[in-house]
Amino acid sequence: MAPLRRICVFTGSSPGRRDDYRIAAQSLGVALAGRGTGLVYGGANVGLMGILANAALEAGGEVIGVLPESLVSHEVAHPGLTELHTVDCMHARKAMMVELSDAFVAMPGGFGTIDEFFEVLTWSQLGLHQKPCALFNIAGYFDPLLEFIDGAVRERFLAESQRDALIVEGDVPALLAAIEAFQPVYVEKWLDRE
Repeated sequence: MAPLRRICVFTGSSPGRRDDYRIAAQSLGVALAGRGTGLVYGGANVGLMGILANAALEAGGEVIGVLPESLVSHEVAHPGLTELHTVDCMHARKAMMVELSDAFVAMPGGFGTIDEFFEVLTWSQLGLHQKPCALFNIAGYFDPLLEFIDGAVRERFLAESQRDALIVEGDVPALLAAIEAFQPVYVEKWLDRE
C-alpha cells in the first residue's frame, strides 16, 4: 500500500463519559503527528473532535477540518487548524473528506460518526475506493455494533470477506499497524444472486 499521507477520523462532538476516550483521542493525534501523517476530521473544536485535533496540532501535525457552513455559524469551528474547508452540506463534507484521505477510522461517537463511517465503508464494499476502514474500539465501545455486523454475516446480508476487511483494534499502535498492512480485496457485493 502507498504511504498514508492523511487519515480521516470520525468521532464525537461530545467527549463521552469515559476518560479512556479522551486519552485515546490524544494518543492518536500525537501518533499521527509523530509519523508525519495528516489528520482529516470534521473541523470542530468540541468533544473528542477537538481533543483529537488539539493533540495533533500541539505535536506539530497537519490537521485539516471539513465543516458545513451551518455548523460554522454555531461557533463550533476550530480556529487553529492547518486548513479549514467550509462546505455547503453534510454530503459535500463527506465527499471532501474521502477525497483528502488515504484511510478512515471511526472512534466513539453518535449518529454522525456512524453515518460518516458507514458511508465510506459502503463505498468500499461497492468498489468505489480501496482505502482501509477501521473501528478504533476503545474500551469495547463498538462491541454491540460488531455483534450486529457479525449477525449480518450469519444471516447472509454481508459477505464474511467484507467483514474481514473491516479493521478493528483497541490501541493506537495496533490500529496504525493494521491500517498500514491493509491489502484491498474486492468481493462481489451481492450474495446468493441467481
